[in-house]
Amino acid sequence: MKYRRLGESGLRISEVSIGGWITFGGSVCESDARDIVHAAVDEGINYIDLADVYAHGEAERVVGRTLSDLRRADLILSSKCFWPMSEDPNDRGLSRKHLFESVERSLANLGTDYLDLFFCHREDPETPLEETVCALTDLVRQGKLLHWGTSVWSAHSLERASELAAEGDRYAPRVEQPRYNLFKRDIEHDVLPTAMRLGMGVVVWSPLAGGLLTGKYNDGVPAGSRASTTDWMKGKLCEENLEPVRRLCALARSLEVSPSQLALAWILARPGITSVITGATSPDQVRQNVGAVGLELAPEVIAELEDLFPLAPALD
Repeated sequence: MKYRRLGESGLRISEVSIGGWITFGGSVCESDARDIVHAAVDEGINYIDLADVYAHGEAERVVGRTLSDLRRADLILSSKCFWPMSEDPNDRGLSRKHLFESVERSLANLGTDYLDLFFCHREDPETPLEETVCALTDLVRQGKLLHWGTSVWSAHSLERASELAAEGDRYAPRVEQPRYNLFKRDIEHDVLPTAMRLGMGVVVWSPLAGGLLTGKYNDGVPAGSRASTTDWMKGKLCEENLEPVRRLCALARSLEVSPSQLALAWILARPGITSVITGATSPDQVRQNVGAVGLELAPEVIAELEDLFPLAPALD
């Protein structure tokens, strides 16, 4: 495994990390989740990404029970909040009240007394940004969070949060977590360069486009796959998307790597990227994904991939 600094912080994160969205507490049983986490740690992965809303807290609880077999100090644990967790109008968003209560809930679920990273899962137009920055600063000063970050925030909001932090001797966001893959490259226009300029790390989710970039949907929808159970994934299985994936698979075969490894290695070759958050339903998938680490892509391979999956023009 290789490790990268999280922006200008001193924290070092594995290039490939493991996430619990959909799987932990959901599509994967607890014993299998334990095996997946142990396989990840055995492969050198030190970052586990979670959120309060994943399986309505069960993903955190599953990982918390798994931590009893592991050394907490060796791990980087993150959670997030924003999405509604109940009918209570205050049990959502990025208000001071919800941030404090969500952090306490995640700490209890995970059985730990601090989180290495805590993300604002989306922007909250109903809460003043200064309230959010102040609340997270207090949580860092209390030792409950080491760093805070953002997920799917605009470049403008990253700038403003950093400005508010500088103006009031507060803690600035240290990491952004956007969706990023060969199909979805829009952060290259503004979010990625802004994060780099602000000294933020960037850990990306959906690096394989929900499994589309693995090639497993090239010849139809396998039983039990994500596309067999979710309508939003089925809508992506059009010929316009499948044709470049088939060519990606052919390129991967010529390089004697898997399509997943090639797609992940392309992301890791981009400037400013700290880690790719991968999902897995088995220890073998973990090991397959880790195979992207250290895979050096020649400039002509990168150019071919970017021709197959071109960057869409920026929207005004």
